[in-house]
Amino acid sequence: MARRPLIAGNWKMNGLLADSLADTLATLMRKKQDWPFEMVVCPPFTLLHYLGKTIAGSGIALGAQDCHIKESGAHTGDISPLMLKDVGCTYVILGHSERRMDHGEGDSLIMAKAKAALAAGLKVILCIGETEAERDSGKTLEVNQTQLKGSMPVEVEAADTDLVIAYEPVWAIGTGRTPTDREIQEVHAFIRKELIALIGTAADSVRLLYGGSMKPGNAGGILALPDVDGGLIGGASLKAEDFWAIAQQSPAL
Repeated sequence: MARRPLIAGNWKMNGLLADSLADTLATLMRKKQDWPFEMVVCPPFTLLHYLGKTIAGSGIALGAQDCHIKESGAHTGDISPLMLKDVGCTYVILGHSERRMDHGEGDSLIMAKAKAALAAGLKVILCIGETEAERDSGKTLEVNQTQLKGSMPVEVEAADTDLVIAYEPVWAIGTGRTPTDREIQEVHAFIRKELIALIGTAADSVRLLYGGSMKPGNAGGILALPDVDGGLIGGASLKAEDFWAIAQQSPAL
């Protein structure tokens, strides 16, 4: 099945209103409207409204980096899926390793967030991935299987079209280290197999992204792998030219 590549930029805790990244990226995207890939940028909450207006009409989708499980209420410092929809988001990243490690988020909470986001009409980029210690001890596939089964809301009917899985080897994020193409494909093929076991043939339409130090120099080989349907880009998404260069290496449908 042909799956439209998705190139997602996770700006993390970077970006100020005075920065020109959003404007530059929107200008680049307007150069070509028939691109075979989909693009989404996920800035900090403070930039969602501004960035949404800046990229309007450019073809770039707007995403957030997290959400709460509730629609509203006494949850100081949190933001709900409906609030994200209200500001123009169509995507949200959930279960990122930095949320798992820095905030102690476990699989059950991430699943609850994914359910809430999907119910609100958002598309979810669900992150899973192993640490360096887990890889060195031979637990790569086991960890990804556990996180996938524990975090994925398989009962949601829209899971096959609105759910994206991002494999992010934690040890490769921001380190400049990258698994070999063979290692990346092995994990992605395994995730696809596990998805088939969870949701049947609908797994064929679920896009699998690679996240872990993807940059213009290595993107072409990674994006050409059979079970890699795009990338979750960190540092390189903060440079509009690099982000665009990665997207342009997506294979044609």
